[in-house]
Amino acid sequence: MSNLRVLDPSFTDSFESAMRRLFSPGVFETETPALKMRIDVSEKDDGYHVKADFPGVRKDDINVRIDGNVVQIDAEVKQEKETRDHGDKILRSERYWGNISRTFSLAQDVDDGKVQARYADGVLTLDLPKKASAASRKITVQ
Repeated sequence: MSNLRVLDPSFTDSFESAMRRLFSPGVFETETPALKMRIDVSEKDDGYHVKADFPGVRKDDINVRIDGNVVQIDAEVKQEKETRDHGDKILRSERYWGNISRTFSLAQDVDDGKVQARYADGVLTLDLPKKASAASRKITVQ
């Protein structure tokens, strides 16, 4: 069993509102990607390794917050796409922007002073070392 818990706001809807969204009329556009963040989390003895995909996002638009064992990754996404005719008349313009966020908890607290974050080629890489737990000690009862 995995110790990773994903806190996704889309799972907090009631069954009725989820069904209403499912059967509501909508436009299915395959060219415009949804604002989603895909992540991979792996664990080693000394820490966690996270990779998150952010194609087309600037490094300055990404925020990472760590509170104990909870990791939150936020980003502002801005995308533009235009299709033009020969007379330079815009036939189609697709623009979207928005914020995406993922929050998840890990089995053990993270040593936030030693976290390393790198962003290259649309992939955010986080090295999250585990916080050393205080060794338990036996108390002598008097």
